[in-house]
Amino acid sequence: MSVRNQLKLLVGGLAAGRRGPVSAAPGAPFREFLDQSRVVAGLIFILTVAVIVLISSVGVNTVNVPVLPNQLATVQVVASAPFSYLSEEKTRVAREQALGRVPPVYRIELAPLQQFEAAAREILAKLAAFEETHPANSASVTFTNRNAALQALADQFSAARPYHVTGEDLASLLAAGDAAARATFFDNGLAALREIYGSGVHDAALGGAGPEGVAVFQIVRPGGQVSLRPVQSLEDALTFLRVTLAAEGIPRPAAQALFRFFRNGVTANLVFDRDATQQRVQGVLAGLQPVPANVARGQTIIEAGERVTPEQYEMFRAYQEYLRTHGNVERGEGLTLFGHVLLVLAMVLASLLYIRLEDPETLRRNGRLGLLAVVVIINLALVRLVYSVGGAEFFLHDSAWASTLPYVAPTALAPLIVAILLDAGSAIFMALLISIFTGVIYGNRLDLLVITFLASLVAIFGCRHASRRTRVLSAAGTGGLTVAAFAALIGIAEQTPVDTLVREMSAGLLGGVVTGIAVVGFLPVLESLFKRTTDITLLELTDYNHRLLRRMQLEAPGTYHHSLVVAQLSENACNAIGANPLLARVCALFHDIGKIPHSAYFTENQRDRVNPHDAMDPEDSARRIMQHVPDGADLGAKHRLPRAVIDVIWQHHGTSRTRYFYERAVATAAARRSASALTRRAEAEAEPPAVPDAAYRYGGPKPQFKESAVISLADGVEAASRSLRSATPAQLGQIIDRVIGERVADGQLSEAPLTFEDIARIKNSFTFTLLNMLHARVAYPEGEKAGETKAQG
Repeated sequence: MSVRNQLKLLVGGLAAGRRGPVSAAPGAPFREFLDQSRVVAGLIFILTVAVIVLISSVGVNTVNVPVLPNQLATVQVVASAPFSYLSEEKTRVAREQALGRVPPVYRIELAPLQQFEAAAREILAKLAAFEETHPANSASVTFTNRNAALQALADQFSAARPYHVTGEDLASLLAAGDAAARATFFDNGLAALREIYGSGVHDAALGGAGPEGVAVFQIVRPGGQVSLRPVQSLEDALTFLRVTLAAEGIPRPAAQALFRFFRNGVTANLVFDRDATQQRVQGVLAGLQPVPANVARGQTIIEAGERVTPEQYEMFRAYQEYLRTHGNVERGEGLTLFGHVLLVLAMVLASLLYIRLEDPETLRRNGRLGLLAVVVIINLALVRLVYSVGGAEFFLHDSAWASTLPYVAPTALAPLIVAILLDAGSAIFMALLISIFTGVIYGNRLDLLVITFLASLVAIFGCRHASRRTRVLSAAGTGGLTVAAFAALIGIAEQTPVDTLVREMSAGLLGGVVTGIAVVGFLPVLESLFKRTTDITLLELTDYNHRLLRRMQLEAPGTYHHSLVVAQLSENACNAIGANPLLARVCALFHDIGKIPHSAYFTENQRDRVNPHDAMDPEDSARRIMQHVPDGADLGAKHRLPRAVIDVIWQHHGTSRTRYFYERAVATAAARRSASALTRRAEAEAEPPAVPDAAYRYGGPKPQFKESAVISLADGVEAASRSLRSATPAQLGQIIDRVIGERVADGQLSEAPLTFEDIARIKNSFTFTLLNMLHARVAYPEGEKAGETKAQG
């Protein structure tokens, strides 16, 4: 339809609405113009593309993509300008190298020498005392007894000291000379030990071999000075001791015994000095300066598809800081604005093609298109908001927490809303759209696209036919659990640290719960804004304690009972033709609420058989009867009933005629004409009197959707079947055929999307339901009934 014709429809519709006797819903032509105008649809398309481009491109570039060390990069980052920074990684490497060059500091420990010198003096004194008590040439001391006594002396010494000596060695020392000679031998041995200890003895485990195999160590002197000194090994010290003792002209047996004894005093006396070493380390660190790093323009900072090293990660963070300070971002960085426009256009056009193929009704209704546009914009705006939070200082300095943000983003928000308000097919495509743009915003992350799309599908599957808000929360939570599970699998494959992995899984679960809460909060607003009604709202309206239903029970009980029967008939019939049975039930319960203010004018509420229409003109009676439609719409709007319910209130009578009062008016007019003009009796009998038909017809509109048409038919069938106490299938079939035939002949179903097959199924459903409602009871004899009552009492 052209714009000109649409404007004519708008103006003409408003004018026609004012001419009707009982006007249709106020503002209906204008709403129809907004809902069907292609101009409005074009504006929705342009606005949607512009807003999505704005959300997904402005301020989004590869520099803002969250990057984690040791993970695969999804985009390439190239320096757009030269910059320099102080590299902590290079400084750390330099520090480690410098510390590796700092040798440990040792001190020479003399306590073992002093301890052995005391033991040597003691054994020397004991040998002198032994020689006096056990002279070698004494006839009273045998050789055997003397050797046993020496062995006992050696065992006693070895047990009391950490040194080992044998009786044979003591006998060799006694045989080498007198006490003075032995003292000289011991003094020479102790002098050699003092020289060995003064130079230092190191264990082979310390290493420290110098250029020519000489061990060199940092030795701290008593004054605190540290110097490099050669230190002999334990083997070298023993060799020096052997040579020194052999050069004194001592007999060979005595020299060997003396060496075996003095060997006990040779031990490693090089001890690690922790305090001195730490002082040297602190001195080196104090002189170490931070290492600068220079990055040239065009240098690749991060390569796509490669694992990010700590050095690259530091360079990337420095590049981010440089850009925040200088604001120098090249136009070629990341996706260009033109590329974003092309991507958005492609995705939106793909969405329109999908809708054109799978759900053409949405493409014809701007309200449905507007709903899709609004939810996708809100969803992408929330994803972008979460992305922007990553620029906070906390996340900039903690990459583990920054990695959780993509999993917190509520990517299943729009798919869940669309699945509940429209259909699952549109929701699935919406999930793909949101997931693609989420992956683009976070740096072309394919893993994020797959995870979010899968989670949205799980959530859509869980909320299908949702009639309770807890079902929505459960579905969203299941989607969050899916995100957590697959984030864990990907993290394990990429060797993500455990603490980061736990945070990402927790973020996925939290995102699911928050999404569910947000969906529950958004649904009432979107239902009211776009005149959509969910099964959740419908189920709440089936509560018989609703204020309008309670008022109907008290003020119009006959109408209330009529509404219950119509609701049962409509629900079963909609089940039979594949329409929404819950919507039909709710709309049927409220379709006659306009009768509440003037319930006495309707036959089903006239309990005392007083009919006010007997004293009224037929046209006034018809006007009073038809007034229940606008009155019902006003009550529905006042009590915020869904748009679908109010539409049924307007449509359930269509433009049908109030047949009883019309025929009464015709009869009255005929009688008046007969009384005033007897000469024209023949003409009066030949043609009916002229009664204006428009005054006796409802203002409409006719039923526009299946549920409304079914309720209109059920309303007429229920009223026609009231005269039957009990019924046979044949009787009911005749009544149902007559009522539906009259509605079809009058054109009341001409705008409803019902097929002949649907009408046949509706008839069968009506027959089945009414047969069960109007079933006969066994007539008990009076005596049996009285006896049964008494027995029950």
